[in-house]
Amino acid sequence: MIETPGILLTILAFALVIGPLVFLHELGHYLAGRWFGVKAEEFSIGFGREVAGFTDRRGTRWKFGWLPLGGYVRFAGDMNPASQPSPEWLSLPAHERAKTFQSKPLWQRAIIVAAGPISNFLVAIVILAGFALAYGQNTTSAVVGSVQPGSAAAAAGLQPGDRITALGGRVIGDFNDLRTFTVMRAGAPVQVDFERGGRTMHADTVIGTLAEKDRFGNVSRHGVLGIGPGPQVFTPVSWWEAPLVGARRTWEIVETTVDGLGQIIMGRIAVSELGGPLKIAQISGESLAMGPIYLVNLIALVSINLGFINLLPVPVLDGGHLLFYAVEAIRRRPVEPRVMEWAFRGGLLAILALMLFVTLNDLGAFGVWRNLAGLIG
Repeated sequence: MIETPGILLTILAFALVIGPLVFLHELGHYLAGRWFGVKAEEFSIGFGREVAGFTDRRGTRWKFGWLPLGGYVRFAGDMNPASQPSPEWLSLPAHERAKTFQSKPLWQRAIIVAAGPISNFLVAIVILAGFALAYGQNTTSAVVGSVQPGSAAAAAGLQPGDRITALGGRVIGDFNDLRTFTVMRAGAPVQVDFERGGRTMHADTVIGTLAEKDRFGNVSRHGVLGIGPGPQVFTPVSWWEAPLVGARRTWEIVETTVDGLGQIIMGRIAVSELGGPLKIAQISGESLAMGPIYLVNLIALVSINLGFINLLPVPVLDGGHLLFYAVEAIRRRPVEPRVMEWAFRGGLLAILALMLFVTLNDLGAFGVWRNLAGLIG
């Protein structure tokens, strides 16, 4: 029987995932700016008309917008999207201009911009460190425990007891490395390097495809080698090791994200697999229905992706600002305002086009277009 979390639970879960992450992302910008003496005029969670808010004693307006799909911090003097000096900024009194974003040295501006994505990575590190501390670290080795008949592993001649050392030239340290490599490479040819009885051996095979349906009716297809692990090993993690484990796990997820994008660009994964806000809302509701642990784990994953996406060198995103700062550092002078203005317009159009595309993808995954075609037909 297919379960559904319900629309109210889905909305609640989506708010619990996106709301805190957007707040912490913008809080990173805000705290870094405050550290360097930049006045924040507005701190908004959501876009559009203000629903509720208050002004603190520093003159910052904290508010909620009616469209809860993002947020922003507007610093004093930040009078255009490219954060470039303008006639309005030049007309400010000297003591007010000193508190503006544009008045700060390049390195301080770069830290303020980078602080948002860094906050997202720190959130993930804390969550994953907590999981490591509570449950230990899975250190199950990449030794074959069982081989499924007719699988890619069977075609490669793998046997129980073999230790896989590399897949497609990538070093495999444990069973998690093996799973991470194969999951996004369904149908891809690969060379398997393994050890058997002290001898190094090689074999070629094609990673298999497994379609699975969860209790919510979602069908996922991923690559499998067709082997089972040996005895699961969970190593206890001390409190001082936990942050290192969390940081390493965060980096592994970033690598997986980059790998996934590469697979999409090369056409090995369909672009229909890209999801947007509607998909995140759906997964949030399903995660909350499965329990708070699943929701917290999802928060860590979304936080990593939020930080990663914001670091992409696309104008409008934090990474776009950092790209222009890097150019400014090399040229020893800012990029011309007109160039930045057109770049930011292009970046905004690209982001809007991507949002439209993933939203259409989400609607397609929910069967909207199929149902409409049925009604029309």
